Amino acid sequence: MSKIAAIQMASGPNVTANLESAKRLIDQAAENGAELVVLPENFAIMGLTESDKVALCEEDGLGPIQDFLARQSQRHGIWLVGGTIPIKSPDPKKAYAASLLYNDQGERVARYDKIHLFDVHLMDSDESYNESETTYNGKDIVVVETPFGKLGMAVCYDLRFPELFRSMLDQGVEIISLPSAFTALTGHAHWESLIRARAIENLTYVVAAGQGGYHVNGRETHGHSMIVDPWGHILNQLKSGTGVVIAEIDRDRLNSIRRSFPAIEHRRLSCQSNAG
Repeated sequence: MSKIAAIQMASGPNVTANLESAKRLIDQAAENGAELVVLPENFAIMGLTESDKVALCEEDGLGPIQDFLARQSQRHGIWLVGGTIPIKSPDPKKAYAASLLYNDQGERVARYDKIHLFDVHLMDSDESYNESETTYNGKDIVVVETPFGKLGMAVCYDLRFPELFRSMLDQGVEIISLPSAFTALTGHAHWESLIRARAIENLTYVVAAGQGGYHVNGRETHGHSMIVDPWGHILNQLKSGTGVVIAEIDRDRLNSIRRSFPAIEHRRLSCQSNAG
């Protein structure tokens, strides 16, 4: 078995302060034996405006936020999912929302760019979000081999698109990392249900690391970071405030569930259309 951790933050516009908070929480996770740690979406910056992240975006493979992630993973000897950070895109007015995976040597081994962008108007709270105005969407599904199992990488709004996770399943996914910043409204309505559904239908572990609290820009995020097992059980969660959620994952248990309840093998519908 292996210990994994989801970190919950309430990030603001000051990158230095956010990195200090992330460092403290990574230290806490590592001290408690976590071998894989997942940071939340936008852990390094939640700006006063969405364009703030574009102004601070880094070149791929070069920049202080990426250096921070490499140092933390190497220093603690952990695998680290760097939530999301802004990486330069072909459009100077937009940045990729990149989730970066570092191994225990401090080497970057994978990058996932958020595919589904949050462009919605929430009538109940009169909130509007237009993520595509400042974020360049990714296209590639990422599943990578780790010592803990095959890790599929997703981000926040991706959670609502089950076909993404079915595509991961076709690549053998066993654990899903989900850095997020769900709104308080949508989180209360759907967060837990969607996470447990993705775990149950794909018989995978889900490590959901969220922003949780009130932010300087006036936004409120849902929190409730959690780790869910392949049977849909919540192994541990943090409802509010900053902190660390730790749980043990058991690859043998995952394989046992998949053998005794072979729903994956019973799939009959293809994701591809046969229309000519």
